[in-house]
Amino acid sequence: MIFVETSICEVFLVGDEDGWNSGINFVNWSQNHNFTKGDFLVFNYLNNEHNVYEVIEETYRSCDASNGVLDEYDSGNDKIELKEARNYWFICNVAGHCLGGMRFGIEVKEANSSIHIPLNPLQSPPPKPSHASNCGRYPMWTSFICILAFKILSH
Repeated sequence: MIFVETSICEVFLVGDEDGWNSGINFVNWSQNHNFTKGDFLVFNYLNNEHNVYEVIEETYRSCDASNGVLDEYDSGNDKIELKEARNYWFICNVAGHCLGGMRFGIEVKEANSSIHIPLNPLQSPPPKPSHASNCGRYPMWTSFICILAFKILSH
């Protein structure tokens, strides 16, 4: 039997159909999902009304973005890859929005799923996983699924 490490990314639309907007409980939203290294967050919003800041925990808790900002996004359709297994913190830095609830933190875990593939003694082993895909490893169609998900969410 061969064990093949797999990691199929997921694309999460922040706030689901409500998007990244005021009046949404993003803490509850984030607690309803499991995030894994290689997944993506998509923030949809009106770019002249909101933004997305990735921040450190202290900045998240204080909603004071005068320091502790790791990255800034303001396109209205931001796609953020969760490249590392760690805690991530996001806020909207428009005045009053963070304190009003436009913030959440998530724990991103390592992907550690494996598939057991019985191997016929006459078969050769499956190809080694490719690490070239931004959206997962093995099988090859995983990248196609993730690209398709992006195209759907982008339009």
